Amino acid sequence: MNVVDTKAPVIALTGDNPITIEVGGSFTDPGATATDNYDQKISVNSPESVEIKTVGTYTITYSAEDSSGNTAPTATRTVNVVDTTAPVIALTGDNPITIEVGGSFTDPGATATDNYDQNISVTTTGSVDINTVGTYTITYSAEDSSGNTAPTATRT
Repeated sequence: MNVVDTKAPVIALTGDNPITIEVGGSFTDPGATATDNYDQKISVNSPESVEIKTVGTYTITYSAEDSSGNTAPTATRTVNVVDTTAPVIALTGDNPITIEVGGSFTDPGATATDNYDQNISVTTTGSVDINTVGTYTITYSAEDSSGNTAPTATRT
């Protein structure tokens, strides 16, 4: 009599699926386990990796084979690398600024920094009428490529 093993192993993911992490954060694959009707220990392979510095959706595929050559159906995990951090605006120059009526005014502007995007544009709204006494407000805003909006900054 010839006894054979024709039953494939079964893969079970460890941990959550999907997993969401902040760009630039840390990620440790929780892995997967495989069980088999004959073999006591089955190795699970997962050659894919997650690029934690790049926003995107990554798929990790797990595979396993028992000693009889039976291949488990693959199991997959989705890892979403997201950017949920808003940019930060910093005013350049003094705030408030006082000028003499009729004098000149050049807006010193503002800059924005972000945890993911290297170049963030700052949008300016408001103006100063140098010929009319008053208090004027200039508002600065910025948004990163993931749609995160910085808290506005104002100059008086």
